[in-house]
Amino acid sequence: MGMLVDGEWLDDDERYRRSQDGAFVRPESAFRDRVTADGSSGFSAAPRRYHLYASFACPWAHRALVLRAVKGLEDCVPVSIVAPWTHGKGWSFAEYPGASRDRVHGFTHLYQTYVRARPNHTGRVTVPVLWDTVTGKIVSNDSGDIMRMFNSEFDHWASRAAPDLYPEDLRGQTGALNERLYRDVNHGVYRTGFAATQEKYEEAVGQVFAALDEFEELLRTRRYLCGSRITESDWRLFTTLIRFDAVYYLHFKCNIRRIADYPNLMEFVRELYQWPAVAETVNFDHIKRHYYTSHLRLNPGGIVPAGPVQDFHIPHRRGLASSWMAAAE
Repeated sequence: MGMLVDGEWLDDDERYRRSQDGAFVRPESAFRDRVTADGSSGFSAAPRRYHLYASFACPWAHRALVLRAVKGLEDCVPVSIVAPWTHGKGWSFAEYPGASRDRVHGFTHLYQTYVRARPNHTGRVTVPVLWDTVTGKIVSNDSGDIMRMFNSEFDHWASRAAPDLYPEDLRGQTGALNERLYRDVNHGVYRTGFAATQEKYEEAVGQVFAALDEFEELLRTRRYLCGSRITESDWRLFTTLIRFDAVYYLHFKCNIRRIADYPNLMEFVRELYQWPAVAETVNFDHIKRHYYTSHLRLNPGGIVPAGPVQDFHIPHRRGLASSWMAAAE
């Protein structure tokens, strides 16, 4: 996948993505403004003012789609979905089932939105992107920031009753969990898959499965990562786990165990998948087509595997649905 350098598209960004010792490096998000309910940030929450650019394939963009669905913000925050591949000039609005046109600008590629916001931008063109139609700016391309905006700043227009996923009394716990999740799971599978040396691969894959083993044991005695209440940390874990057996196990060589081999993690994924409107954010065709056709260094033939067969609709056994969940349905 390429990137922008001084507002111009560069096809090969490998020199920007790997350290000298062969470890995969993920760049920092370039846009970090914030929408607030009271407008104190300069970006005031309002219905249909903001537009989400997202991908069904990308786990980082999936976080934003999940929070938008859980909170019932589909009417408040419209969305454009990119096609699943990133070859050529990166994320595009090519015709593909489940993808859409650019509903704001009519652009053919997402990088054009970045250039519209910042003509001399240098950096990767990533999803999600939260675009402000009033100022013509990108508010944020950081998935964690967008999750938190959707969690609380648009509550006036939320159509589903949902708990606070970033409660003040759990922020210390979720902060520590998020750091571990990012390092060893969310980004850990990428560090494994894109490792350029055997040493870096073995280091990364060991950390991935040490974390999964730990979370499997944690979820043996508690329903969610922080206990009885679901938080943003659970959804951060979900978007990696839902892709794991279909993509990361084979494509990224994270093949010590499948999520299907972890009974508590598997039940956890089923429960979150079955929350109202969440299943509609999961598109395995986009997920598999993205990874297996975009990363040709890992899969030169671009062949998309037929499996695995997975059923996330099987009723989970992780306790009775809460009253708010029944009301949301």
